[in-house]
Amino acid sequence: MKPITLYHSAKLPAAFYRRKDVVKIARELIGKVLVTTFDDTVTAGRIVETEAYNGIVDKASHAWNGRRTDRTSVMYEAGGLSYVYLCYGIHHLFNVVTNTEDIPHAVLVRALEPLTGIEQMLARTGKKKPDHSLTRGPGNVAKAMGLNRIHTGLSLLDNTVFIAQDAFRIKPADIGVSPRIGVDYAAEDALLPYRFFVKGNPYVSGKVIS
Repeated sequence: MKPITLYHSAKLPAAFYRRKDVVKIARELIGKVLVTTFDDTVTAGRIVETEAYNGIVDKASHAWNGRRTDRTSVMYEAGGLSYVYLCYGIHHLFNVVTNTEDIPHAVLVRALEPLTGIEQMLARTGKKKPDHSLTRGPGNVAKAMGLNRIHTGLSLLDNTVFIAQDAFRIKPADIGVSPRIGVDYAAEDALLPYRFFVKGNPYVSGKVIS
């Protein structure tokens, strides 16, 4: 059976994304599998690090204080869409839009553990051999998975980009919690415990203490 068939059968439903608690969703995405399919090439990786962004009340969010631009308009759609943006003009970052229409919550996927299509990931990133930097950090995640701004707004219920639950289950005790990375500008919101990661996983970026 092809990998896409295996993952497709366990694709997360719309209801998973359209819940109110973006922090809970960010935590529950740990251990799930992000899948992309471009030109019949499947790449997949297990999500091992995420960050929650709590919309208009979160100073670290692109939607803080109701900010709404052409770039961020997708955040105001019903959950279950991709939001990919360019950071510092260098790295594309992949986010999952959550909650219901007009509530701009999102979860940043910061790191993956590669599962399928590693040769394609190496080609996309220009690496000669796989190491832990392949999908460590959100910029590397997007590059390895073939994601960029043209993929903003794609439904995670379709087959091009989606997230699945396979047989793997992570123990709650194995999930670490910390403040988010690189959001010092967010003042007191920079201290919120909105980052989740698999303890001890070598693909996790930044500090791994809980």
